[in-house]
Order: sequence, then structure tokens, then C-alpha cells
Amino acid sequence: MDCIFCKIVQGEIPSAKVYEDDKVYAFNDISPAAPTHVLIIPKEHISSALEVDEKNSSLIGHIFTVANKIARDLGIDKTGFRIVNNCGEDGGQTVHHIHFHLLGGRSLQWPPG
Repeated sequence: MDCIFCKIVQGEIPSAKVYEDDKVYAFNDISPAAPTHVLIIPKEHISSALEVDEKNSSLIGHIFTVANKIARDLGIDKTGFRIVNNCGEDGGQTVHHIHFHLLGGRSLQWPPG
């Protein structure tokens, strides 16, 4: 498979790891949009939110548990943060491996753009 995030999980492409367990991998975004910008990805390849179903939905819940842990560890839990998932071309998805952006460390305005 020619998926950049699968290659990161497999260690073929280096990344700045923030968190890892048996289900997910989290690393600093190489082009951060906020002082804290962590990508949280499942180790299992799921192309997008449109592929979340009864078989893998518990994995998505686990990702949110991990996001909360990372937010606390990085100290953005007290001031607030945003979790973003882009789905499809119009949604801004550029890597077709479901992933969640954990953003914080500054005031995040709405709408984002």
C-alpha cells in the first residue's frame, strides 16, 4: 500500500512521535497550524470517516480518549483545543487514511476557513 501514514506507522518514514499504543499513533504535524498540532491516526488503515462502521467504531472512540490524554500531557486541556477530521476532497482531506488533528495553544477562531 502506498499510504504515507501507514509508512509512518511502520517506521518507514520518520516522525516526531507524541504517543503510541497498540491501536493508534500520534505525531507532530510537519506543517503546524497552531502551537500544538498533533495528528492522531489509527494503525489500521481506514480511508476516511465514510469507512467507519460497527466493526471499527470503537477504534474512533479510543482515538478521542487518546486525544484527551495528549491534551492533558501537553497542557492544552485547561485553555481548550480543537479536534478536526477532514473527509473527502471538499472537506479538505489530502491523505486518505483517517486522521484527527489535535490543535491548541492559541485562540482558535470559527469558522476556520
